[in-house]
Amino acid sequence: MSINCFHCDETIPKGISLFVNIDGIEQPMCCIGCQAVARTIVDNALTDYYRFRTEPATKSDNLVPEQLKRTALLDDKSLQDEFAYNDGEYRETILTIEGISCAACAWLIEMQLSKLNGLISINVNATTQRATIKWQDSQVKLSEILNAIDNIGYKAQPFKASNVEKTNQKTSKAFIKRLGISGILMMQVMMIAVGLYFGAFSDMAKHNLVYLRYISLFLTLPIISYGAFPFYKGAVNALKVKRLSMDVPVSIAIILAFTASAWATINQSGEVYFESVSMFTFLLLIGKFLEFRARNRAAEVSSNLLKLMPMTALRIHDGKEEFIIARKLVPGDTVIIKPGETIPADGIITSGLSQINEAMLSGEQKPITKKRGEKVFAGTINGDGNLLIEVIQAGQHSFLSQLIRISEASQAHKPKLAKLSDKIAQYFVAVILLTAIATAWYWQQHLPEEAFWITLSVLVATCPCALSLATPTALTCATTRLNRSGIMIKSSHVMETIPAIDLIAFDKTGTLTSGDFVINKHIIIDETYSKDSLLAYAAVLEAQSEHPIAKAFSPYRDYSYIANNIEILAGIGVVGTVNGLNISIGKPTWFLHSTEHIQESEKQICQQYNDAQCLLAINGKLAAAFYLKDKVRKQAPPLIKQLRQANINTCMLSGDHQAGCEKTQSIVQLDSIYSQLTATEKMDKIKQLQQSHTVAMVGDGINDTPVFGAAHVSIAMGSGTDIAKSGADVILLNNNLSSVYTLKTIANKTKRIIWQNYGWAFGYNAIVLPLAVSGHITPYMAVIGMSLSSILVISNSLRLLTIKD
Repeated sequence: MSINCFHCDETIPKGISLFVNIDGIEQPMCCIGCQAVARTIVDNALTDYYRFRTEPATKSDNLVPEQLKRTALLDDKSLQDEFAYNDGEYRETILTIEGISCAACAWLIEMQLSKLNGLISINVNATTQRATIKWQDSQVKLSEILNAIDNIGYKAQPFKASNVEKTNQKTSKAFIKRLGISGILMMQVMMIAVGLYFGAFSDMAKHNLVYLRYISLFLTLPIISYGAFPFYKGAVNALKVKRLSMDVPVSIAIILAFTASAWATINQSGEVYFESVSMFTFLLLIGKFLEFRARNRAAEVSSNLLKLMPMTALRIHDGKEEFIIARKLVPGDTVIIKPGETIPADGIITSGLSQINEAMLSGEQKPITKKRGEKVFAGTINGDGNLLIEVIQAGQHSFLSQLIRISEASQAHKPKLAKLSDKIAQYFVAVILLTAIATAWYWQQHLPEEAFWITLSVLVATCPCALSLATPTALTCATTRLNRSGIMIKSSHVMETIPAIDLIAFDKTGTLTSGDFVINKHIIIDETYSKDSLLAYAAVLEAQSEHPIAKAFSPYRDYSYIANNIEILAGIGVVGTVNGLNISIGKPTWFLHSTEHIQESEKQICQQYNDAQCLLAINGKLAAAFYLKDKVRKQAPPLIKQLRQANINTCMLSGDHQAGCEKTQSIVQLDSIYSQLTATEKMDKIKQLQQSHTVAMVGDGINDTPVFGAAHVSIAMGSGTDIAKSGADVILLNNNLSSVYTLKTIANKTKRIIWQNYGWAFGYNAIVLPLAVSGHITPYMAVIGMSLSSILVISNSLRLLTIKD
């Protein structure tokens, strides 16, 4: 019986015995080419390709090298759609990069890859060991980018939460294995060193002395080869591209110490330092391992978010239910969500009522009741009801995926201070090496027996690891802490700019107030029309608008009223034709200044209803006035009080009439209010305020894009894909106004911690360098000091995770 290839489905020739383990099953392959491609799919955690493909893959060419196959496969659009976001002519994705040991590695990768044509941007986060890349597919392929990273000495692959977890476990096991072997052998070497030490005072026979030295040499060999291998690899990668990293002086110190000891053993003259180099390497590994554990803790949030995405979805297709891979959903698909299931894509509920847990997005644990017509988001959890949703965004375009990308980009951003410190760190390594050479020459002239140890101490003690870790660890921890509170940083400059903010401008509707309008009163101006018909005319027009006021009319929607030729005037009103009538609804000020939507004779009537929220005109004549009621958010008054105590000025920029603004002002007590402003006037006011203040603008993200663009920092309320695509720098996913103060508090704390980190890093090196050069620091002290310096910086940054709201 013939057996077919699992990859291409062709018959396997006799005598061929090739297999690939796919999802725990050994699957047969017909040739080396298919085996290589299948292994690549497995290695990149893309085995869903086999589970949900509709036809076999094409046969692979045996002659193409396996490494090229591995990367070229990822250029396939169908596979790339599973992990890459398509933004018009650009593509964007997150990569996991193995082998990053410190911030210098991240800097090295960025510098080298920035030379690639077609690579728009690359931001490498040393803390999470991930890179966010954006490239133009017509100029450079993803495979070329991956090969360029590989050529520097690092391994990159598409980021998947489950895959990263496995990689971290693998790395952790490798660290523990290195530590275990190095630690056990180090103890043996130290025991022999005790014998050698006491033997020096008891005239030990020369052959015993030589024997113990050779035993020490062989025991130390695995430590300085296997145990210290990560340091050598980092140094070689840096030197290959003509750069200096902090692994260079460490590697030189280890090799020098061992070489000198081995030479003394072979020549049977001079001193040996096997116990010192063993201890030195072991302590360095402990420091690296603690850094690795701390980085993993800080990088957990975005990985945990991605793990929320379900693998499959239950779709209704041609009247039948079928399981489909969640990433293959497209807008327009109808999906069944059963109680307790995770929603696989962004969509609108077409049938059903249920409570949705959105804690993973907003930080709010209380479920939200959602009904027909309301939006739900990928990764959120359905409660107790059956739902039918129509997909509007799926896969890499879902709101959750956008948040992951935004979070990664903001964490990878380097403030000016961090960029400066990276440059300083590079030159500092060169200074260390030159200082070590000068130190060795000086002490060789004055105290030759101590010259080696003093030089070794200089190489180790002044390693600038802490300097390079100062900013990325703090930013990662701060972003993680903000995400936990439902605050999403979209723009990279936010954490730098927020501490300087001294004036916050608030929109009124939907920001200081809840935006949940209800019609409090209505006045019929034209008795020709009934109350029901006027409300229906208003509702059908307002249904086209996203302004919070529009929600007040939704209960009065009559689907027998059909609207055509709709024109939405942002922040002003809506115009259209309804059942053959020209209808306009909007602000009284708009009608007063309009020359086309109402007759001139109606202007005087319009003046009488200037305190209404909106007026309705039919065929150029005013027909109704609507008065709406909104309530102030309960978080608004205490927030304004907190900001005042922090010496931050506040103001209101609103398009609402003066009376409505004054009513809100009587409750919240801002420093100043500006009413009846258009979006353009709000923008002009922001620019005016910026002449004497650093200004943040807080709004609902709707009709505020020009204003958001003008402010130094823009903050949008609420959650939704429309807001995610707006010009806001920060999104308050929890829709909680008090998060503005949380953002300010954490940003200020982050700035202080970054400065503390730099203060310690620079201060430590400034103190330890002269002490090491003068011979007052032993190698043991140098290793412990260097490791503690880095651990202290990371631990200080981790304090940001414990800040309470």
